[in-house]
Amino acid sequence: MKREQFIKYSKISVLLLLIVLVQACSSTKFVPEGEYLLNDVSVEIDSREVSREELKNQVRQSGNMKILGFLKFHLGMYNLSSKKKSNDWLKRIGEAPVVYEDFQTLRSLEQLNIYLENKGFYDAEISDTLIYHPKKNKVNLEFSIKAGEPYRIRNYNYQFEDKEISNDVLSVANEQLIGAGDIFDVDVLDEERDRISTVLNNRGYYYFSKDYIQFSADTTLNSKQVDLTVEISDSDLENEVDSVVRHKKYVVRNYQIIPDFEPMSSLNRNQNTLEVDTLFEPPYTFIYKDKLKYRPELFENLNRVKDSTNYSLANVEKTFRSINQLQQFKVINLNFEPVDFLGNDSIGVLDAIFQLSPMERQGFSVEVEGTNSSGNLGVAGNLNYQHKNIFRGAEIFDITFTGGIERQQALVENNSLSFNTQELGVEVTLTFPEFLSPFESRGIYNFQVPQTTMSLGYNYQHRPDYTRTITNLSFGYNWKSSSYKTHYFNLVDFYYVNLYQFNDVFISSIQDLYIKSSFTDHLISALSYTYVENTQSLSRKENYHYFKWSVESAGNVFAALSGITNMKEVSEVDSITGVKTSYNQLFGTRFAQYLESDLEYRYGYMIDNYNALVGRAYLGVGVPYGNFDVLPYEKKYFTGGANGIRAWQVRTLGPGTYKADSGDYPNQFGDIKLEANLEYRFRLAGMVEGALFLDAGNIWAINNKDNREGSVFHFDKFYKQIAVGTGAGLRFDFTYFLFRLDLGMKLRDPSLEEGKRFIPGNYPIKGEHFNLSFAIGYPF
Repeated sequence: MKREQFIKYSKISVLLLLIVLVQACSSTKFVPEGEYLLNDVSVEIDSREVSREELKNQVRQSGNMKILGFLKFHLGMYNLSSKKKSNDWLKRIGEAPVVYEDFQTLRSLEQLNIYLENKGFYDAEISDTLIYHPKKNKVNLEFSIKAGEPYRIRNYNYQFEDKEISNDVLSVANEQLIGAGDIFDVDVLDEERDRISTVLNNRGYYYFSKDYIQFSADTTLNSKQVDLTVEISDSDLENEVDSVVRHKKYVVRNYQIIPDFEPMSSLNRNQNTLEVDTLFEPPYTFIYKDKLKYRPELFENLNRVKDSTNYSLANVEKTFRSINQLQQFKVINLNFEPVDFLGNDSIGVLDAIFQLSPMERQGFSVEVEGTNSSGNLGVAGNLNYQHKNIFRGAEIFDITFTGGIERQQALVENNSLSFNTQELGVEVTLTFPEFLSPFESRGIYNFQVPQTTMSLGYNYQHRPDYTRTITNLSFGYNWKSSSYKTHYFNLVDFYYVNLYQFNDVFISSIQDLYIKSSFTDHLISALSYTYVENTQSLSRKENYHYFKWSVESAGNVFAALSGITNMKEVSEVDSITGVKTSYNQLFGTRFAQYLESDLEYRYGYMIDNYNALVGRAYLGVGVPYGNFDVLPYEKKYFTGGANGIRAWQVRTLGPGTYKADSGDYPNQFGDIKLEANLEYRFRLAGMVEGALFLDAGNIWAINNKDNREGSVFHFDKFYKQIAVGTGAGLRFDFTYFLFRLDLGMKLRDPSLEEGKRFIPGNYPIKGEHFNLSFAIGYPF
């Protein structure tokens, strides 16, 4: 089927489907006689100090799920099913009608009242109203809440039975979550119990729990004010001398490491003891079978428990994260056992036992996949070998061989099936679970240990228009400073790009263009830093944000070296401007010099468990200077395609208002990229999700070196050159990967005549205004 026909029939099918669904959604044929479909539930409150979303969560009965806030798609699917069949496929993928029930309203009133009292609103008035629509057999349920004035805390005090722990608690009292003047919120009080308990766990009190913390509230003032006292009681353990035992601080004495722990064998300790060997390196004892597969200093370096004089839960968590980061063990148990015959009334002693069950240390993997790049079909694959402990220090060694072939349609005559693009490559990576540096830097990495990564790669690419080889070498670090903050620092990022076997037609087509400068041999030696903050959790459906900032500088070391050594310059006449330029070479190749920085921000708003709204903004700027007055080809920006502005094929949009000839191979790049995306995601049925999206943006050149008409960025013009596209998509969630299909439609094309750049209303809608994209994973 031709692309235009596919798009035509797709639009007709979608239109018919929407008509059927709208009709089906208005039906109540499965609502029993005399009962009503719960059409909508709303909660209104006259106070901004209470979350309406949290209040709605207390309602025990909600209407059928909606798409776009009004379309009950799943109810419509259910209503399309047959009354004669009890479990047909439409019923399975749809949702049965929610029939209104009186007792659920009573439960909702009770839950709302409990929630409001927990939030300090003890005098709230809650009423419910039913609005019937007898002809439609539907009912709306409305809850109206007059919150009244909340109870607030007047005085906030501590009371200790055990005076020894008062200093530890009071020293961080400024971090308390609630205090005088705040609303008397029971949920916040419970969080405060957790906070105090954690503080004491981090200061040596191994057995302390929040059960020892109680709040005493005096509300006899009759003025909606509360005098609150935090009561921290003694330990409830008894001994022969005292009636109670005071809370103890604990120190950790010894560490027992079992790096090949087998959970089932621990059931028979006698037999297990006879089969193992032991290595003593006080305070560490290593218990292993046959051979100790890890160097002892690995665990000594990873162990953060020893960083504090007393036991600290935070240090235990750091140790767990660091061991887990190794990707060596499938089970990690960090246990502590008291040593009863040591210690005294105020200090206890613990022995640590680290039980670690190993993963397979070596393995091969083979991947084969079909590819689709701008309609160019191909096949690619890779062979990977990994060793997770190559030098007995949990170093991860990876070697990957890649290969692929592709058919570039624009350059293939007579619709032949020949694959005219080939790619072969190999990359070796070695990752160390430590910071390899002559400088002491442990204080920087206080969340978990860093990683040092080295890689070396070679890639061969043969295309119809040129052949290129890329040799790359990198050395850098990555570390986490919190559970959602990650840092990447590449000290060395070296690329050597060699281009040859140019197609004469290709060269002549770009001989006067800025992009030609990119198709020359060049060296890149860059220094880069990237910061990522990502609060998204795959296990929880909640709002999240993602922020990424990166900066990269290249060529400055080579430029300084050229100046110091008085390196001889090479001169040539610029083919575009006719101006004579001079530059330095290293190993007979011109090196690039530039500064580049990117900013990206995403926000995901979870409307409910079935609907989400995700937005993204991106800005990237690359400034070439010094020895190379254009950005290297590998560092340029492009847009369009499955992860850009989806109404355009990849690399066919821009720069600016420029439009390439229809027969040209998609190859549009720029120095500046501005992009924004908004996507509404909703569940359709089973593993199928739907999406509606709006994309906007473009790329531009940064200086007049680019002579493509309309390509250069100008502050007073760029906003008039924004491309806009919209569309819809399907996502198929196969658990281990997500397959995505997006159909984008151009709304505003900056390459069109100014004043007539909006396509709807100015031009008939044609197949050329649509683009179909296939991809793996979400676009952002």
